[in-house]
Amino acid sequence: MSEPMTISYLQRYIRSKDHNPGHEMDYFLKLIEEVGELSNMIYKGAPHAEGDQIKGSIEEELWDVIYYTLALANLYDVDLERWIPVKETLNNRRYNPGIVFGAPIEDKPE
Repeated sequence: MSEPMTISYLQRYIRSKDHNPGHEMDYFLKLIEEVGELSNMIYKGAPHAEGDQIKGSIEEELWDVIYYTLALANLYDVDLERWIPVKETLNNRRYNPGIVFGAPIEDKPE
């Protein structure tokens, strides 16, 4: 992959292959369906993907949820890379986690 995988890149990628203005409700219903499938995977304790085998995994369903979220953002001309920091600043003020969005993050030991 020659370009870094950013939210902006993913939005452009999805727009280039799947962009159908006027079908916002169809995309929203698909997002709801994918959230339901993710819910079922979590409830059933589905396995994680291994190697290139993603079918029937949590990873597959998480990508589907992200995909339709980004597709909807495209249909509404929402630049998520612009708005995520704004929303996270509001969240951090409200919930005061002591973490600043955009600052270096230390990994917590598992």
